[in-house]
Amino acid sequence: MKYIKRIIALLLCGITALFFVACNGGGMREYYAKQSLAALYEKFEGDVERGTADKPIVLHVLENDTAKSSGYLKVLLDGFNELYKDYNIVAIDANQDQYSNLADDGPYGYGPDVLYQANDMLMKYCDGKHITPLPTEKLDAYKHLPELVKSTYTYKYEGAEYYMGVGVNMQAGMLYYRKDLLPENWETEWDDDKNGVPDMVEDMRKMYRWNVIRNGNNSGEYGFMQSFDDPYFSCGYLFTYGAYVFGNNNTDTKDIGFDNDRAKLGAGIILQLANVMNSGCVDNSITVARESEFASGAYFAVPDTQDMYGTLSSELISVYRKQGMTSSEARAAAEENIVAVPMPRLPVSGDLTETEGETVESIAMGGMNGYAISSYTKYPRASLAFLNYATSYDMIIKRNEYLGIAPARQDCNKDCTVQADVAHRLLGMVENGRISIMPSVYGVERIWTPLTTAFTDIATDPYRASGKKFTLSGGKPDYAALDELLKTVNRNIYDSIYTIGK
Repeated sequence: MKYIKRIIALLLCGITALFFVACNGGGMREYYAKQSLAALYEKFEGDVERGTADKPIVLHVLENDTAKSSGYLKVLLDGFNELYKDYNIVAIDANQDQYSNLADDGPYGYGPDVLYQANDMLMKYCDGKHITPLPTEKLDAYKHLPELVKSTYTYKYEGAEYYMGVGVNMQAGMLYYRKDLLPENWETEWDDDKNGVPDMVEDMRKMYRWNVIRNGNNSGEYGFMQSFDDPYFSCGYLFTYGAYVFGNNNTDTKDIGFDNDRAKLGAGIILQLANVMNSGCVDNSITVARESEFASGAYFAVPDTQDMYGTLSSELISVYRKQGMTSSEARAAAEENIVAVPMPRLPVSGDLTETEGETVESIAMGGMNGYAISSYTKYPRASLAFLNYATSYDMIIKRNEYLGIAPARQDCNKDCTVQADVAHRLLGMVENGRISIMPSVYGVERIWTPLTTAFTDIATDPYRASGKKFTLSGGKPDYAALDELLKTVNRNIYDSIYTIGK
C-alpha cells in the first residue's frame, strides 16, 4: 500500500508541476501583452549582465539550418564566446526548429533569447509583444542600414514607432543556372539579341522551349525545375501580372489581392511550366533534390535564394572533384559556372508557347532576414551584445563568405566578395519594384496554407488522367477556373484572419 501511495504522490507532484508551468506560461504571455513598448526599453539600461565561473549566463540563439550546416553558426558562437568569456557569457545553439514559434515557446521558457528569422516571421510577434523594441542608439549596425530595411522592422503602436529587429540580409528568388550546361550552339541559336546572355534565362518562353528540348529524349535531364507548392517562389508569377498580398502598401489585411488585375495569367504560367517538368513539381520533391540535381547536371536551372549559394557551390565542387579536378580547380569552376540572374521575363499575353510578342519583367517575392530579441529573455543586455556582434561588419562579411548572402548593411553590401554582383543587383531590384517584400504585419502567416493548396492543385492538373480542373480541351489554361481559384484563395485567407480569429 505504501508503494501505491508513493506513486500517487509522485503523479500528483507531476500534475501540479505541469499546472504551474502552464499557468506561468500563460501569465508571462499576459504580462508582456499588457506592457507598454516604451517600458520595455528599460531592459537595456545599464551594463551587460555578468555570469560567474560556476554559473555562466547561457544565451540560446535560434539560427537557420543553412547557417548550421555550413559551419557559420559555429564560427559565430565561438567568436562571441571568446569575446565575452570574461563576462562568463556563453551563447549556444537553441537547438530548435528554424521555424519555431516564439509566441508558443517563449512564455514557457523554451524559446530562444535571440532569434534569426525572416521579417514576416519576426514582425508577427509584435502584436503580442513577444519580441522587444530595440534601442537604436545602442545598435551598431543601425546607421549602416538603408531606409527600406529600417522600415521593414519598424512597428507602429499607439502613435509611436518602434524598431523591432536588425536586418541582416535581403533575399528574393532568383534564377541560378549552369553556364557549363548551355548548348554548344547557344551563341548562334540561343542569343537572338546578341547581348551575350542566353535567351532562355532572359525569356520564360525560351526556357519553356529549352525544357521541351532538353527532356525530349527522356534522358532525365531538364531545363528549369521548380516545386510549385512553395508560395515564396510561386507567388512571383502572380505578382508579375498585378497581384499583391495586402492593400495599402501591405498593411490592410482586409484587402487581399491574389486575384488582382491579370493574376490569373500568372496562375496559367505555373500550369504551363508544370506541363514540361515532372510530377515532382507538385510537391516538394524538386526542392528537396534541387541543389544535388543541379550539381549532377539533371537540372539546368532552378529558383533559389542567395543564402543557398554555399550549398549549390559545395555540391557542384564535390561533383567536379569526383571528375578529377583539384580542390582549387573545382572551386574556380563552380564560381565560374553558377550564374544568378533575375527570374526570366514573362509574356504579356501569358502564353509560353508563343514565339514572339511583348514581355514584362518578372517580380519575385522577397524578404529581409534579421535578428530580434525575445521579450522573455532573462538577459536582455547580454542578448543585445550578441545581436550587435552577429550584425557587426566582420560577421556579416563572414556570413557572406559562408552563405553567399546579400548583406543588408550598405557597407558590407559594398565590400562583400561572394555573389557581390547579386548583392548589388538585389538592391537595384528592390528600388525598381522587381521584389515584393513580404508584409511585416499580423496575418501574413495565414496566407501560406491557402496558397500552397492552390498552387499544388494547379501543378497537379497535367498529371490528372481525367477530370482536369484548369486545362481546356485544346490544352490551353482555363483562365476562368484559375481566376475563381485565386478568388477562393483570397476568401480563405480572409476567413483565416478574421473568422477563425487570431
